[in-house]
Amino acid sequence: MLSWGAAARRALRWASGRAPARGLRVSPRARIAMPSWVIDRYGSNEVLRFTRDMMFPIIHFPNEVIIKVHAASLNPIDLSMRSGYGATALNMKRDPLKLKVGETEFPITLGRDVSGVVMECGLGVSYFKPGDEVWAAIPPWKQGTLSEFVVASGNEVSFKPKCLNHTEAAALPYVGLTAWSALKQVGGLNQSNCSGKRILILGASGGVGTFAVQLMKAWDAHVTAVCSQDASTLVKKLGADDVIDYKSGNLEEQLKTLPLFDFILDNVGGSTEKWALDLLKKWSGATYVTLVTPFLINMDKLGVADGMLQTGVTVGSKTLKHLLKGVHYRWAFFMPSGPSLDEIAELVDSGKIQPVIDEVFSFSEVPKAFLKLEGGHARGKTVINVISRQ
Repeated sequence: MLSWGAAARRALRWASGRAPARGLRVSPRARIAMPSWVIDRYGSNEVLRFTRDMMFPIIHFPNEVIIKVHAASLNPIDLSMRSGYGATALNMKRDPLKLKVGETEFPITLGRDVSGVVMECGLGVSYFKPGDEVWAAIPPWKQGTLSEFVVASGNEVSFKPKCLNHTEAAALPYVGLTAWSALKQVGGLNQSNCSGKRILILGASGGVGTFAVQLMKAWDAHVTAVCSQDASTLVKKLGADDVIDYKSGNLEEQLKTLPLFDFILDNVGGSTEKWALDLLKKWSGATYVTLVTPFLINMDKLGVADGMLQTGVTVGSKTLKHLLKGVHYRWAFFMPSGPSLDEIAELVDSGKIQPVIDEVFSFSEVPKAFLKLEGGHARGKTVINVISRQ
């Protein structure tokens, strides 16, 4: 649910009356092309291509808005999508009725995060108007934000936090909503039930991890963060109570020396799932949530029907197996949500959450930014300034 303040703001905007109707125009200047970074095939960094002739976004539905992108940022999913990860599922979402016979998904614009200014609104949009400063995370089946403009559904968009500039704001939406999904929507944590709970965050120094540490501390939880030693100062500064260096010895054995946990957020996956659930308090409602799932891989390998079946069998069997041992096992995914961003914006403006930026690149340096992200060991987000001065 929305906090009172966020809900009230949305209600007041609705109550103020519908904005003057606007036709479904391309833009005030009727532009037909824009600069963008695209891929025309899947592969490594050489598939990235700059063009000034990317089709200008068009409002197709009355609840959509066109945003002039001031800043964007990269996430691991951009690397995965560049390589073709999840293509089967994403193409099904782009064209569920298979109406585009003989057409491909290309060119694809990557980038999920945007901070910018509303330029145009569909007929059904009354909550935003041209000139509003907004932020959003665009779902991966839509054209992304490494462009001069991007189109988004109004329910994916929120007003940018007042205390952040566009460069800072672009670092938060995708990782914030991913952590929000895992901790609140799936994990059931909130401001009212977190006080004193012991939370373990595996992979605490990346974008999702740094946001999750701050959110849990804002909700008065006790946070144990796992990262490398060179990131420990950053994670402690964000509020973590205990910081464990996974390189300093056997991580499982180090964590077993600590009191059991009420909740585990796993940003790492791999072998951690085999032992991490043993660190939870049994028969107390304790929950393990992982963001590393085989859902898209299954669909890529097995096709839509068999992939979904295999995924259902996997998550169902694991959920039952661990439930019989007294703990909850769940998967979480990024979920776009303007109302959730409203709540996150409140936390940012109140000083409880801040963006963590690893490095900022200009729009001409997008391939370099991808290489930076690909190198791993990020300490926060890789941000792209689409407009040079923020």
